[in-house]
Amino acid sequence: MSRHRRTDRARGADAAGRAKSPRQLRVGEELRHVLAAVLERGEMRDPDLRGVSVTVTEVDVSPDLRSATAFVMPLAGADRERVMAALRRAAPWFRAQVAQRVELRHAPDFRFELDHSFDHAHRIGELLNSPNVARDLDAADEAEPKE
Repeated sequence: MSRHRRTDRARGADAAGRAKSPRQLRVGEELRHVLAAVLERGEMRDPDLRGVSVTVTEVDVSPDLRSATAFVMPLAGADRERVMAALRRAAPWFRAQVAQRVELRHAPDFRFELDHSFDHAHRIGELLNSPNVARDLDAADEAEPKE
């Protein structure tokens, strides 16, 4: 996933930079809830997904609602690559589960992508807490005139 794509997602735009329609946003949020519920119940047959907690952070839906990209994050030190491979293998099964639970003309084809936003947030936190940044912030505070 490119750096620009995450920025576009955060602004509510698709990969081409177009604003998402209210329907895309609404359907994406509903799909996120359904996927999260299915993952929480642990109904998957794949042993690589049993006992693994996965957070669904966002679901991007195409303008025609026929395809969806689910951004996920395996928790508790799970082997990310193994879990992502299992989710990708189970994509048709997730599509069938969504078709049973959501009233759409066509259940979307799912693509699963690892969400790196948690890693980026952690890295920013580390940088802000680093001694160099603290020193620079202290120097900036001392340079400001007091009222």
